Formats: sequence, structure tokens, C-alpha cells
Amino acid sequence: MIDAAMLGVLLATISVISLVIGLHYEVLRACIRFLPAVSHARRRRVVILILVILCTHAVEICLFAFGYYVLLRFDGYGAITGFVEITTLLDHAYYSAMVYTTVGFGDVYPTGPIRFMTGMEALTGLVMITWSASFTFLEMQRDWPANRS
Repeated sequence: MIDAAMLGVLLATISVISLVIGLHYEVLRACIRFLPAVSHARRRRVVILILVILCTHAVEICLFAFGYYVLLRFDGYGAITGFVEITTLLDHAYYSAMVYTTVGFGDVYPTGPIRFMTGMEALTGLVMITWSASFTFLEMQRDWPANRS
């Protein structure tokens, strides 16, 4: 049976993942429209694309961090514990970056229902990073044909 804390984590996780996917989609869609207009130089377009993607991932990490920060203010949702005390929004962003990039746990780890959000963030981060890599590959392939010497 799902208790109130688990339901809260489930709803928060679905909300954050929905925001992340929507943001990622819209940013990549905007890149398709605006990158060709920004520059005709291939290198400049690729650099701009990479910078935009990195900033997008940073915002997505912050969305998850905010989710952790809000949920963990209430009793019953679990904790993020370890060698370092996680209290500030920046601490939660550090934790979120470790999870999103699937670097893994070292000095901090989740306990309680919040573990569900952690697992889903790792999966979401993997998908978003792969989506970005695929998009970048397709953009580069469009500009850099294989038959060039």
C-alpha cells in the first residue's frame, strides 16, 4: 500500500520529470529553428549548441534539486545523508548533479521514500543526456558529410 509520503514523492517525481522533458523538447526545437540563423559557420553553431545543451541540463538538474529541497523540508519523505550535511538548495543541486549524470553516490545517499525520485532522476538524466548526444550528432552530421576529406 502507498502511504502519503510515497504518494507525495511519486507526484513530485512525475511533475519534475514532465517539466524536464518539456523543457528539453522546447530547447532542442528552438535550436532547430534558430541555430541556422545565428551563424553560418559550422564550428560556431556546434559550440553554441553545446553551450545551450549544457545550460539546459543545468536547469534540469536544478528542477530536480528544487524537488528534493521542497520535499525534504517535511517529515516522512526521507533524507539525503552521508559525510556531508545536505541543507541548502546548492547542496541539493550538488546531489542532483551526481544523480542526473549517473556519477553515483560517494559522500551522500538517499534514505526513505525520496529514493524513488533519485532512481527516476538517474533514468531521466540518462535519457536526456542521450537525447542531447543524438541531437548533436544529427546536427553535426547535417553539416559534416562523410565524404568530405
